[in-house]
Amino acid sequence: MFGYIIVNKAEMKFKEFDIYHSYYCGLCRKLKEKYGLPGQMSLSYDMTFLLMLFTGLYEPKTRTGSCKCIAHPFERHEIRTNIFTEYAADMNVLLTRYKCQDDWEDEKKFWKLVYGKMIEGKSKRLREMYASKVRNISLLMHDFSEAEKGGGADIDTMAGLFGKIMAQIAVCREDEWSESLSRFGFFLGKFIYLLDAYEDVEEDIRKGNFNPLKKKYNEPDFEEECRMILTMMMSECCREFERLPILENVEILRNILYSGVWCRYESVREKRKAAMEKKDERSV
Repeated sequence: MFGYIIVNKAEMKFKEFDIYHSYYCGLCRKLKEKYGLPGQMSLSYDMTFLLMLFTGLYEPKTRTGSCKCIAHPFERHEIRTNIFTEYAADMNVLLTRYKCQDDWEDEKKFWKLVYGKMIEGKSKRLREMYASKVRNISLLMHDFSEAEKGGGADIDTMAGLFGKIMAQIAVCREDEWSESLSRFGFFLGKFIYLLDAYEDVEEDIRKGNFNPLKKKYNEPDFEEECRMILTMMMSECCREFERLPILENVEILRNILYSGVWCRYESVREKRKAAMEKKDERSV
């Protein structure tokens, strides 16, 4: 369920993308520093977005620098880090560990079991650092897993459980903004789960995996209903975002929320539409 909260690069200024990429690279460096290569492999755009959101809201002192890496071996590129970079790295690893566990239980992907063990070994201290958060997420993941195994949960129940997980992640401090951030994370999480289910529904039908959208897939209003629900979730998410007093890099964050999050959806929808048209041509 990673990789949906991305920028729409085509609608960004070059300078804005460079700033966004510098936070992404800063998070990558922090993951490597704290968790080694296994941690670095878990890098996600989703956590880069949350890092920039926290930065815009709390305006911490942000350090800039430059570095080279395997992905960019011949030229130095800018990096930005602050106190929330570490939090984003920790939450990124925590979610990755749970995702590996879920993939192993659902599909018995052996490499996810191995990778999950590697991540778990490097993240044991997170249970002490974020005891309450880890406990809450663990309970929610258990309910999430049990609902999947039961096979009868509807889309709203499943999306709601993942929304509650993201609500925990989105609250980095208990303060005047925690309630708003919790609601923001809840709707963002629901959107992520719904979009993930929408993208995977055909593969899950073919493999016999659980997906709460399977029953609706062959209904004539499937596409319209999915779009409507996704729009509702992102509308609520954006409503909470606009209540936050964010000025720094707000246009980058708006690019992601109002445009970037729909890039994956549009790509999946167009591929599905093309496949259906091709199938119809063969049947004629």
